[in-house]
Amino acid sequence: MDETVDVRKGEELDTAKVEAYLHDVIQGLDGPMTIRQFPSGHSNLTYLITVGGQEMVLRKPPSGTKAKTAHDMSREYRVLKALAPVFPYCPRPMAYCEDSAVMGCSFYVMERLQGVVLRKDIPATMTLGPKDMTRLCQNLIRVLYELHSVDYKKVGLADFGKPVGYVERQVAGWSRRYCSARTPDVPEAQEVMAWLAEKMPPDTDRPCLIHNDFKFDNVVLDPENPLNITGVLDWEMATVGDPLMDLGGSLSYWVEAEDPEDVQMIRMLPTHVKGALKRREVVAYYEELSGRAIKHYDFYRCFGIFKLAVIAQQIYYRYYHGQTQDQRFKMMGLVVGVLERAAMGIIHQSKL
Repeated sequence: MDETVDVRKGEELDTAKVEAYLHDVIQGLDGPMTIRQFPSGHSNLTYLITVGGQEMVLRKPPSGTKAKTAHDMSREYRVLKALAPVFPYCPRPMAYCEDSAVMGCSFYVMERLQGVVLRKDIPATMTLGPKDMTRLCQNLIRVLYELHSVDYKKVGLADFGKPVGYVERQVAGWSRRYCSARTPDVPEAQEVMAWLAEKMPPDTDRPCLIHNDFKFDNVVLDPENPLNITGVLDWEMATVGDPLMDLGGSLSYWVEAEDPEDVQMIRMLPTHVKGALKRREVVAYYEELSGRAIKHYDFYRCFGIFKLAVIAQQIYYRYYHGQTQDQRFKMMGLVVGVLERAAMGIIHQSKL
């Protein structure tokens, strides 16, 4: 179960203003308010708000310079509001605020989903044998496919993204973001960016709603039956685009037991344990569910790793320039180097 901590220095909220706002827009709140912070996550800041016996989650952008289109609270709230009635894993949004007088930025509040979130290692209190882990990995990919199967036009998200030219915009956009956020102590990554620009597949003929950060620590497991996924979190990068780019993003986190030592050192999820699907098995299972052949696997995974490197660099940029005191970000520059080498490894072995 995700535990909260005292709010980190520099990330405090104005309790009186938040309390007044929530009492004004949410019916039935009664009792004193407390604010705690969820310590995990590296992008938007996430807080647990408790009023009396009711728990809610508040999401807001971090402070400091950030990408122009990043941390758009209105988009995140909009996709939750559209999906909640049709996608059973979606938390219910409760309020959205863009009045800067309340917090100085836009933010939203949603219901809290109770359950287990897997992070780097499986908790000692949880028993998952090889067959269980295989089933859990399959369930993870099945939920991703269920998301890709939502009729995004029918739920009011027809204008939520631009599928035409999506891959090209992603490669160009994330390359620009890396160059803009690069600090002197990380790789230039020019060869990676050039290869991605050269090997881009054509636009998908089946665009859909994609999550863009779909992985184990963004899903909630039923504590009574941890093979059962009950929620999907962290929708800040959701859009309409290519589902195989979404899958490639998931595979960028998928570290196997046989991967190099430096990759093992930055592993964030328990995808290395016995029974966990291998990356190629993940691809094969998605092919089976979707009925489509994945011919550009190397590109999708390489792009996913590069995008992860860009995100890590944007986070490190904030630490490097003193915009955050979060000590977790101190080593992010080294993570960028590991990811750049992993991307180069794919490029050198690829037959594309």
